[in-house]
Amino acid sequence: MFNISASRLNILRNLGWSVLGKVINLTGSLLVGVLVARYLGPDQYGLMNYVISYVFLFQTFAVFGLDNIEVREEARHPEQFRTILGTAFCLRVFFALIAMAAVVLTAWQYEASTYTFAVICLYSLSILLSSFNVIRNYFIALVQNEYVVKTEINRTLVGMVIKVAMYFAGLSLTWFMVAYTFDYVLLAGGYIVSYQKKIGRLGEWKYDRDCCRLLVHESFPLMLTSAAVMIYQRIDQVMIGKLINNESVGYFGTASRIVEVLIYVPMMLAQTIAPVLARCRERSEADYFKKAQQFMDISVWLSLLLGVATSLASYWIIVPLFGEKYAPAVVILQVMAFKAASVALSNTAGTMLVVEGLQKWAICRDLFGCVVCVGLNLWLLPKYGFLAAAFVAIASNVAAGYIADLFIPAYRHLFKMQTKSLFLGWRSILHIKSIFTAG
Repeated sequence: MFNISASRLNILRNLGWSVLGKVINLTGSLLVGVLVARYLGPDQYGLMNYVISYVFLFQTFAVFGLDNIEVREEARHPEQFRTILGTAFCLRVFFALIAMAAVVLTAWQYEASTYTFAVICLYSLSILLSSFNVIRNYFIALVQNEYVVKTEINRTLVGMVIKVAMYFAGLSLTWFMVAYTFDYVLLAGGYIVSYQKKIGRLGEWKYDRDCCRLLVHESFPLMLTSAAVMIYQRIDQVMIGKLINNESVGYFGTASRIVEVLIYVPMMLAQTIAPVLARCRERSEADYFKKAQQFMDISVWLSLLLGVATSLASYWIIVPLFGEKYAPAVVILQVMAFKAASVALSNTAGTMLVVEGLQKWAICRDLFGCVVCVGLNLWLLPKYGFLAAAFVAIASNVAAGYIADLFIPAYRHLFKMQTKSLFLGWRSILHIKSIFTAG
């Protein structure tokens, strides 16, 4: 039998909840996505993905880099959670309103289609509703993912029923966009109910000016870097829509939906270990780096193995699920499957930056990725079509999350750890038991 410590048992339990919740959520979203994609066809499905990606470009300004800082501060100072929650929520609402205004103004200026403008405005409400994610962050700081997972599962199931009903009713794209916006209402409501049931009333939250200054000061560098990340993670579908057509966005969005399942592995690990690493560093620097290296190794190599398997099976994933009309998405998925490994390479490093308080330099690495993404897409999309965007997506992740660390003195220790993961990380997969046993 494994000799598992209480803290590691808690990690395993929360990983279990995260995996269960994400499997259900991703499966539900994928099934609905397949249904919607088949129903709408590549052109309208592409328009839907274009709208979602357009709004997401502004979402980062509403988040303002607060998520990781909130989790860190609540893990460090659990006795001040009401003040941190209240202050973070006020900031999120304030920045959400600014972001929504920016969405509306830019869409009004640059969108020739009145219908596309109207749908963008509708979906922008999701930015404001996302302000309640501060509750999600608090449960993550407590390493109590159970309550987050239950909320997200309920949202997925109710959302599935609504969208399936719309499918059989033969409703238009507009109603599906209403349904996707309503998902955020369900999620916010679920977080509120979970918090009031397990913690207390929202009315107990407090706004504090000193806390506000701290959160803004610590979050601002992350907001800048998140903006750059959001651009090079989401702008590809916007650029495909602008430089090619909505149908191509539909193909790219189809492959991206599968890749989102793969990317969950490194994202789940990074999110789960963030508060654990924060506490570990307070106790022992050596133990902190040891655990960080182990988690990085596992994240990178699990993602790489999943990427290889998905790339080989691309045809048998795309065509049976989405139909022959989405066959052009097969070659995109064959390339994009490896994006998960590039995300894994940078995600644990990104978590370490926050834990070590080095986030002020993160903007340099992500601006580099942003420049690589936009520059290569502008150069390659007109020449080689939507397939170029698949290669660019991986290149920009590697540029921002790995290569840039070599040129930033404060991050060179991360570059060394990442290089070690690439060449020797497979050994941690073989000895995964040692990570969860007491020692």
